[in-house]
Amino acid sequence: MGLTAVIFLLVLASRHQPTAGVGHDPLLVVDDYEDGGIRLKCLSERLFSEAQLLWTDSRGDNITGTPLSADTGTAGVSSSIVLKAGSGNSMSCRILDKQLKTSTESSVAIADAFFPSTSPWLAAFVVILLLSMFLVLAAIYKIRNNNKEITRAQNARKQIEQDIDELKRKLDEQGRRFEKENEDAEKRIENVWNELKFRKARSNAVNITLDQKCKHPNLCISDDKRRVKSADKKETALKAMMVATEGFPDKKHYWEVEVGNQSQWELGVVSENVRNMIMNNMGISPPVNSLFSLQYSQGKYILTGREDVSDCKQCSVVGVLLDVESSELSFYNVEEMSPLGSVVLEFTGKLYPFFSPDSSGKWLGVRPVKPQTYDPLPQSEKEINE
Repeated sequence: MGLTAVIFLLVLASRHQPTAGVGHDPLLVVDDYEDGGIRLKCLSERLFSEAQLLWTDSRGDNITGTPLSADTGTAGVSSSIVLKAGSGNSMSCRILDKQLKTSTESSVAIADAFFPSTSPWLAAFVVILLLSMFLVLAAIYKIRNNNKEITRAQNARKQIEQDIDELKRKLDEQGRRFEKENEDAEKRIENVWNELKFRKARSNAVNITLDQKCKHPNLCISDDKRRVKSADKKETALKAMMVATEGFPDKKHYWEVEVGNQSQWELGVVSENVRNMIMNNMGISPPVNSLFSLQYSQGKYILTGREDVSDCKQCSVVGVLLDVESSELSFYNVEEMSPLGSVVLEFTGKLYPFFSPDSSGKWLGVRPVKPQTYDPLPQSEKEINE
């Protein structure tokens, strides 16, 4: 109602020419807002015999409105048009009576303020709202992507930790395998080296015979003068001993002794003075500190000086190497071709092998060894190279 009243006040002019009927000039009515503009209606209750209604803008150009309609009850005519903002804001409605050749016209001008428009604040609000929604959606998208990245990173980290654990396990396993292989290799090298030393020692083999004149009275020897045993089983072991006929003042000499499964025995060398003392008084035992030997007793090997080498296996054949030049006496397990130990000789002069069996009455004898040419490469090493 307010907009219609204002429009009525803005009616600029109405021209009237004489007509043949009774009625009013065209009436311009603001009907409603429509399609972003204002719908205008042009009404006339005048009686026309044949009428034409024209809409013109501020420039005088004809504009097409809605088709002309006639009211049969009042013989009036009407038409409408939508006025847009910026189209001149001025509109005229002219009704022509073709038969009487008369016309009436009404005009109206509407200010832009009355046209529907979007508030700049509303546009800014919409832009800000859309931007905020975009930022929220972008933030949600970013957070979801970050969560996915975090999840992927956590999974990747977990996988890396699992890979590291697996790698550590494999490295530990390989380390243990390598350590075992290294130990086996070192042991094999040690065995080859021991075999090499044993073969080198055996290349110095000499013939040993027992001296009937230099033995304890309770010992007896075989006819071939290579074996000795206790004749009196009551005799305390390691006190009765027999000395060999051969003595060695220099160089290297090797011999082997079959000890069998005797529970205790002693092998080694004595000086010429001790040999003479035993020969002159065969019933005595030499002083302990005058012997350089390997003793087996109660399952243990003991070298001169009470050095225990009990970690060695019990053997039935013992090899003895006398190195006068190096002042060293070495013992070997012939079956294993491994060393049992060695002692340093503390006296010089001619040295004689001696033998002391246990009191069980079992034979302890020298085993013949054929002199061999020293082969610097043992058979086991040849097999390795092949």
